[in-house]
Amino acid sequence: MKSMYERLLKNFMDVLVMARLRNNDMSGYDVIAYIYKKFNFLISSGTIYSLLYSMERDGLIKGKRTSRKRIYTLTDKGKETLKVIQNANDPIQNFMDRLLQAK
Repeated sequence: MKSMYERLLKNFMDVLVMARLRNNDMSGYDVIAYIYKKFNFLISSGTIYSLLYSMERDGLIKGKRTSRKRIYTLTDKGKETLKVIQNANDPIQNFMDRLLQAK
């Protein structure tokens, strides 16, 4: 069960990061600390920074260099993406129901 839990966290890490950035700007280190604190799951810095750079290239977040670190903010595109995901509850639930009932 633990490996499935970790797989789900990794697969939805971008959504988790966007949801957290909706209320707080964060550095990569802050993201790692948040995930560990909330889910008791230590994610590697390479995984997080690769994800953050990818999300930035896709326009979902924006990074800004401060004197010591890079701080990430959710963009308008990221906010809209979160809205779409939140409103997709029924299609996601229907998909999961079909997936779990597969024979």
